[in-house]
Amino acid sequence: MPASLALRAAAELELRRRQALKATVPEGFGPWCAEVTPRYNWTWPHLVRLTQELDRITRGENDRLIVLMPPRHGKTECVTVRYPVHRIEKVPTTRIIQAGYDQTAAEKFSRKSRRIARDRGIRLSAERTAAKDWETAEGGGFRAVGVGAGIAGHGADLILIDDPIKKREEAESPVYRQKLWEWFTDDIWTRREPGAAVIVTLTPWHHDDLVGRIVASEDGKLWTVIRFPALAEPGDPLGRPEGAALCPERFDEAWLAQQRVVMGAYGFEGLYQCRPTPRSGNAFPRGKIKFVAAVPEGGVTCRAWDKAGTEGGGKRTAGVKMTRGPDKLIYVEDVRLGQWDASTRESEMLVMAALDGPRVLIELEQEPGSGGKESAQSSVKLLQGYQVAARPATGDKMTRADAFAAQWQAGNVRLVTGPDPNTTAPWIHAYLDELEISPSGKFTDQMDASAMAFNRITLYQAPTFATPSQPVAF
Repeated sequence: MPASLALRAAAELELRRRQALKATVPEGFGPWCAEVTPRYNWTWPHLVRLTQELDRITRGENDRLIVLMPPRHGKTECVTVRYPVHRIEKVPTTRIIQAGYDQTAAEKFSRKSRRIARDRGIRLSAERTAAKDWETAEGGGFRAVGVGAGIAGHGADLILIDDPIKKREEAESPVYRQKLWEWFTDDIWTRREPGAAVIVTLTPWHHDDLVGRIVASEDGKLWTVIRFPALAEPGDPLGRPEGAALCPERFDEAWLAQQRVVMGAYGFEGLYQCRPTPRSGNAFPRGKIKFVAAVPEGGVTCRAWDKAGTEGGGKRTAGVKMTRGPDKLIYVEDVRLGQWDASTRESEMLVMAALDGPRVLIELEQEPGSGGKESAQSSVKLLQGYQVAARPATGDKMTRADAFAAQWQAGNVRLVTGPDPNTTAPWIHAYLDELEISPSGKFTDQMDASAMAFNRITLYQAPTFATPSQPVAF
């Protein structure tokens, strides 16, 4: 056979092979995983939800994804090991960077991915075969790197970062967290090719870890975050009842309760609930709070507003309703929170004033400058007929909140859940989440409004009126 005909025949065979291979690739990542590793259970709800989100990445509907999941629930095997092979099987020219907390971990992931690629019949290059750097015959491939490693000269269509913190000592080190952040922004982020996707998969150790900084950054609003707490909380993304285990077939509620006992609340909240908070001793520790169904009669109530005026912007408006009961305890009854424009915010304030009633005091903060004064005067005018006051803030945020924090730490603050013991008011978890890390978190709106309400009700004196036998002093 002439050489030209042999080349054409070989090319035809290769085309048919590729077409046959493409035809065998299941359309969705979930079915692909079931075909590749049938001994694993890919029908667990959290893995179904996760593979669906990864399908969105594949289709180009999202290019920034954060996955928060407890240990030993399958995130690495799903996202870091199998998903890149699925992508490279669909498009063999795809270039991928896999990153782990060190080079050893990254190469371990890479070897698993390479083994699956070979088992799937993906043609690999004979020239680049090392675990840290291997390629497909079509020019795609993997680069495995540890945190801090340089990767100049290597671009990627898909970047996967898996658990960049490996132990508590690193998590608690501000120096290490800063190095990790600089590696992410200066090294990893600059490796993206046009249209590239970045996926960060981790079990969170610290509120100021890589994910905490990403979410708090200007780019944070562009990221999709899916969080799977080990024990379901209100509004669970999988529709679980509150307190239900994420994967009871492996780790049921009793097992998780024992983990909490052994680890303590600080470790468990971060690693298993995927909601890391500062260590105990912070200004508003969650463990000091008690929940009640209702507020006793006879107290003094205030709703305080910490105002912001940009719809969808970085700041939020918070309206905290708080009562000082006749028992001298502090009851937080309700929180209204939103990123509203000025008009929507004013409407919300007026509606809440009407719902709260005329006996409820209204406190507003007057921001510095003429603009702050005009905004406060406008709100006071809007709320005429109610007991409203606007006062300039003095001192820093934490100084203003010190008195409220002292009552919180003494166990004198109650959160009002409502009359149904089986449900929790939807604002409570967001309120606790913010105050636990205040004032170091991204937001302090609810803390600021709480401090305003507390200071108003504790300093409040009911008006007294002269009787006919008492002269009135003018």
